[in-house]
Amino acid sequence: MDSEVGPLRTVLLHRPGEELKRLTPRNNDQLLFDSIPWVDRAQQEHDSFAEVLRSRGVEVLLLTEVLTTALADSRAHAAGIRAAVDGRRLGDNLADSLSSHLSGVDAATLAHVLISGVTFEELPAAEGASLVRKMHHPHDFAVDPLPNLLFTRDSSVWIGDRVAISSLAMPARRRETALLDLIYAYHPRFRHAARAYGAHSAPVEGGDVMLLAPGVLAVGIGERTSPAGAESLARSVFADHLVHTVLAVPIAQARATMHLDTVCTMVDRDAFVMYPLARDSLVAYTLRPSHDGSLRVDGPEPFLQAAAEAMGVEKLRVIDTGLDPVTAEREQWDDGNNTLALAPGVVVGYERNVETNARLEDAGIEVLAIAGSELGSGRGGPRCMSCPVLRDSLENP
Repeated sequence: MDSEVGPLRTVLLHRPGEELKRLTPRNNDQLLFDSIPWVDRAQQEHDSFAEVLRSRGVEVLLLTEVLTTALADSRAHAAGIRAAVDGRRLGDNLADSLSSHLSGVDAATLAHVLISGVTFEELPAAEGASLVRKMHHPHDFAVDPLPNLLFTRDSSVWIGDRVAISSLAMPARRRETALLDLIYAYHPRFRHAARAYGAHSAPVEGGDVMLLAPGVLAVGIGERTSPAGAESLARSVFADHLVHTVLAVPIAQARATMHLDTVCTMVDRDAFVMYPLARDSLVAYTLRPSHDGSLRVDGPEPFLQAAAEAMGVEKLRVIDTGLDPVTAEREQWDDGNNTLALAPGVVVGYERNVETNARLEDAGIEVLAIAGSELGSGRGGPRCMSCPVLRDSLENP
């Protein structure tokens, strides 16, 4: 895969499930949701999103299904239990009891546990007293749920023919990478895929990683991706000869701009939809490999200028979010910039971003609008909810 907009062929999605029903006003902040979603409606919206992709010839892989297939391998089954059961949290006796119980369940049941979590009242009965069990509320989590799995973009990203397993910054999300590790290591379709980055490296999240053009990668640096993570990823992709230029792009460390793709996304070979306040404020440091194997860092300079130069185009087109500052701020918060390109000039966006979608269409971009009133409660749009696995190359249209 060498771009953001090459015709999309295969994508990994996660249909929301029981893990979202674990969200309450008591825990939703900790689990990174701004509100409590209506789960049935979220599932309907997600099903419609998947159907739009299928209607355009995209193969949709569902994370629960591919995880279940991977867990059929006994090695993956054991690794999944090790990743979920934390002896430091549960104590050795309770951890051993839960591990023993999970070792006897089938792959589908284990996949459900790994995604939806386990409360203390759901733990298997055990002989003898447990201080850990007694001192926790029955509805406390012995194994945390993973409601943010919905946003499959963040936990892994494909660069060329290699997959990068993200190093997720927030505690509520770190176990997601263990599940993606299992999928890419043990699912028959992926077990031979080479890695471009490892989950135990410095923090990098997929929402900050953009393949601007063949050989050109942009990496946002902010709340979720650190400078060390961006540099480590750059060194890795240079060593593997996957790209020739990495643009490191600092963004505000705020909830509304947690990833680069909350500020802008590509909608055509030479076009971005972008939050207007970011147009002039975004800068980029240009990273390239030196002949002696070291790293050359230039800049900073305006992001759009650096990107155009690296991509080999005279000037990039920019389509603003909204029509005025207030509308732009509202629609940026509602993921107006977070579009998923299905092909050059064809994107999926939330229907509620009426003004941004109108601007895109006026610029010649086809917008496939989907409902997202419940899906967006975790702050993520169509790009956040999708991990492209295969796109046609832009170099061979």
